Amino acid sequence: MSTRMHRALLALPLVALAFAPAFGSASSASAHGFSSVAYIDVSSADQGVVRTELQLEYDLLVVSAADAEHDNDLFLTGTDAFENGDETTRPAVLANHATSVADYLASHLTVTAGGKTCTPTLAGDITETLQQGVPYAKIIVDQACAPTSQGHIVTSTLFGDSEGYVTGTKTILTYEIDERSGTAALDANQPSFSTEQGTAERFWEFFRLGAEHLLSGIDHILFLLALIAGSRKFREVILAATTFTVAHSVTFILAATGVISVSARIIEPIIALSIAVVASWYLWRLWRRGDAANELDSSSGPLGLDRAGWLRLGVVFLFGLVHGLGFASALGIDEPWSWTLLWSLLVFNLGIEAVQVAIIAALFPLLALLRRRRPRIGLWATGALAVAVSVFGLIWFVERLVDL
Repeated sequence: MSTRMHRALLALPLVALAFAPAFGSASSASAHGFSSVAYIDVSSADQGVVRTELQLEYDLLVVSAADAEHDNDLFLTGTDAFENGDETTRPAVLANHATSVADYLASHLTVTAGGKTCTPTLAGDITETLQQGVPYAKIIVDQACAPTSQGHIVTSTLFGDSEGYVTGTKTILTYEIDERSGTAALDANQPSFSTEQGTAERFWEFFRLGAEHLLSGIDHILFLLALIAGSRKFREVILAATTFTVAHSVTFILAATGVISVSARIIEPIIALSIAVVASWYLWRLWRRGDAANELDSSSGPLGLDRAGWLRLGVVFLFGLVHGLGFASALGIDEPWSWTLLWSLLVFNLGIEAVQVAIIAALFPLLALLRRRRPRIGLWATGALAVAVSVFGLIWFVERLVDL
């Protein structure tokens, strides 16, 4: 490899580090997933009563309810309990301020039947659960509804962007009512769900949710960019993307249906590390082979890949398994197996894949053309991209380890 190429590679980290502060200042939460996930389970209780069982982030509920209802004592005692309390103290604080909590929920969660809004009432004790290691308040609200044969509509505007505390809250709704059952996803763009909603409408919500998740997950985008930069031929990037898809689909479905469970505090640092490893893999090849880095070895094996290509697929598969756990963690579903849930998860996954394929289709042909017309510029472009991705992956890896 030429001295000139060595010097060029040594200069690439300086380019990436020039942009690192902007990315390094981003928290791990901003690099992936949703800022908050709320859970609502809807079922029939007594005659004319719809039971809504909510699980909401404790600290977020405290500040939102306190602000909306001008209850400063709830804010003070609630935040103190969050920082120093336990699973007994925190629910007790909410119970002492039940009126503020109930009023906030009534304003941001409604159930209607036959065009009439149901009357909400707190039912039972407020308890606490954990979601991905985060304290959640579990609150049961019974909705007294007028008789109807037109189904029920659930609308959630919990923790909206306008409150200024979080952005992009997702509400995962499970339901067994009106002789129907299933799962739906609500957000600011689609805040309502009707039990009369068709299958296609429900699946579209999950498809859109999957597409939005990949687009908003900077770490998953960077992993995909690392795959594109390190692929020498179109078949190689297709095989890498397919391997990644198969791997993350397996763990995604197993985790979302409760078969396996791994803490996000373990998953997230590994995802960050996977970004750096896959990008650095290409840099290592660039360092060793120079101008020939984007060429396959002369002795190609099955599917036209050489030994390095197959080894890379193995690494991608292993990291894909971890990314699948990250997708499930972000979606926030942990429900018993059902065919309806399985189809919802598969459609969510299709949304992810649609964006992934679109990115590959848009970028790789341009990269291939650049490599063919201007080989040296192609090496610089992919090398700079790989260095930048490696640096950002390592920054996020360290940040997430510090948060453990």
